[in-house]
Amino acid sequence: MSTPLVTLQKPKDISIDEIEAELSQIWQAQVGDHVVPVATRASTFSMVIYEPEEFQQLLAILGFYTGDIEGVNGPMMKDAIKDAQKAYGLPITGRVDPATLTRLREEYAKLPPERAKLTNPDLRGLSVSDAIAAQNPCRIITLCPTFGEDQGVTAQVSAYCPILKKSSANLMCCEYITLRGTKAALNRVGDVAASLLIPDLPKFVWWKATPNPEQELFKKLVDCCQCIVLDSSYYTDPEAEFLKMVELIEAGTYVADLNWHRFGAWQELTAAAYDPPERRAHLKDIDQVMIDYEKGNPAQALMFLGWLASRLDWTPVSYSETRDLYDLVHIDLQGPNGELIKAELAGVPIGDPGEVIGDLIGLSLTSSNPKADCNTIICSETTGCMRMEAKGGAQIAKTEQVTATSDQKAEFLMSQQLQRSGRDVLYEESMAVVAEMLRLRKQ
Repeated sequence: MSTPLVTLQKPKDISIDEIEAELSQIWQAQVGDHVVPVATRASTFSMVIYEPEEFQQLLAILGFYTGDIEGVNGPMMKDAIKDAQKAYGLPITGRVDPATLTRLREEYAKLPPERAKLTNPDLRGLSVSDAIAAQNPCRIITLCPTFGEDQGVTAQVSAYCPILKKSSANLMCCEYITLRGTKAALNRVGDVAASLLIPDLPKFVWWKATPNPEQELFKKLVDCCQCIVLDSSYYTDPEAEFLKMVELIEAGTYVADLNWHRFGAWQELTAAAYDPPERRAHLKDIDQVMIDYEKGNPAQALMFLGWLASRLDWTPVSYSETRDLYDLVHIDLQGPNGELIKAELAGVPIGDPGEVIGDLIGLSLTSSNPKADCNTIICSETTGCMRMEAKGGAQIAKTEQVTATSDQKAEFLMSQQLQRSGRDVLYEESMAVVAEMLRLRKQ
């Protein structure tokens, strides 16, 4: 059930240079109004959301999707994806994947100008999820790239007050500013978007696309915010995008990846497996790591290995990959005393995958030393880890199951991110090791 709202102003079309004046008028209209509850302007943070929704727009233009453009990957979207995959002879997964996106782009490029237009209602930027609204933001600026001819940028403003506490006399309200235009048009108004962030409040940028340090809009938003929030579950080539993210971190940018928090339970169980002193003493004997993930995106697997290596002082020394059924990646690392650790990452095909591509499935930490008490297997409670169990290792290893968390959606994770203060040193150290691995790949 969604949170009930009090509407101060429904979406109103205005020109870009009228935005601040229109918002001021909304709040001036509240002065002297003694109606309870009182609507007051929230003062926690302001945020820019870059929301391309390219996949949904392409499906709509090509006639597969008839719903609203709002970024929800619901049943209608999944059916549209399956219809497109069937029409183009692609594997029918019902999921956003690189091959399907590439084909949709190709088919769109073939359309004549009169057909290459979006006619579906575009609802991006007109609201924000309950999870984020509960944090009482002050201002949300949504940038919505559109397809078609470049006709400049249009603006819309609105204001809503979520009713979060019945006992409260005040309603903490949020302003919504939506800017629409082609990618090129939005690129020209980066300074305007940055100027709309409230000067004296924390500033966040949620970039729902791959990081693009060469894009003028991206650069301007990075320069003006305290934190740029990304989500590597979107990425079709996370290996390349991770290097861009690390470059941003190395340049002093506060980067947060929502996908990093999706496997927190795996990190906690792994650490807990070595809490007993007798097992902790044998951590140094681990020399083989196997990580299975849902085929399609190795981001979580790479970050987990980066986290493990950063904690145990392992240094990557080689990287090789085989594009087969499991998309195997083999990474050799060197321990602090020169010992060799072999890691294998495998993308496992899943019959009924979840919404997020690349969730961890299984983890095995073992040693070639038969006397070492360090063998550990961790499996997904819902998916299991068939490859590791098939090897018989579960009989001699400490085995744990990861219970699926209730909400791994980006909006919920974003609401949690907004409550964190300061940089995540553990994440940054882990990503530094990931970058070392991936730079070996390029050699």
